[in-house]
Amino acid sequence: MLQAQGASVGTPQWLAPEIACDIPFDGEARPVAMAAIDAVVVPSAGRRKKLLVADMESTMIENEMLDELADFLGLREKIAGITARAMNGEIDFAGALNERVALLKGLDVAKLDEAAKRIRYMPGGATLVATMKKHDGHCALVSGGFTHFTALVHKALGFDSHAANGLQHDGRTLAGTVDLPILGKEAKLATLQRLAAERGFSPADAVTVGDGANDLPMLKAAGLGVAFHAKPAVAAEVAARIDHGDLTALLYLQGYRRTEFVERTDP
Repeated sequence: MLQAQGASVGTPQWLAPEIACDIPFDGEARPVAMAAIDAVVVPSAGRRKKLLVADMESTMIENEMLDELADFLGLREKIAGITARAMNGEIDFAGALNERVALLKGLDVAKLDEAAKRIRYMPGGATLVATMKKHDGHCALVSGGFTHFTALVHKALGFDSHAANGLQHDGRTLAGTVDLPILGKEAKLATLQRLAAERGFSPADAVTVGDGANDLPMLKAAGLGVAFHAKPAVAAEVAARIDHGDLTALLYLQGYRRTEFVERTDP
């Protein structure tokens, strides 16, 4: 297919037998749609990244934790609908967050720990973080969700740092508000830029991964921005898409062979 598009194609190299294959070529190539196969074109220069900035919900974990909290109040369906629209970019993220959190007013803070027990980790996440750290990468978890959960996921997966929104409460019940300023798309981009600058390189040396509209700025700014099982509006705007594979796909995109992975069992 690449040859049909006029590209000069080299010898395919298997990064993992029957799982991931590199096909070197010179020239331009249009995206190719293939059933259950992720095909991504990446430059060979600067392929391995020094920084990982990852979204949490529906990316490093399978859950949307605000929806899990809403379940305790019988509001999952209502809040999940708002979440879906916000993540697809149909409504403003900050406004949607405030609206959903307001519905949690009065919820016992003990439910935060109860919700945390429902966390389901996305396959491949622990191996992704461990492998990048072994190769001197800094790994940051940045979420539009809540610090109560990012602290747990950060520790479980071995991230170097984490940032998210703080839920306000009086020690007994949730106030229905969050700390300001809200961590949204601008803050995610700023975190990418700051972490890169602190280490003396540019966002081009980073890989970012996320699924929602509030991830788009950091996905577009990074040298490798990956839309992971993303919402339609996000997938349409990002060249590197993983629709079928797990999070180890981010390692294959950087040219890592399976034998170079630091294999970790997901929590």
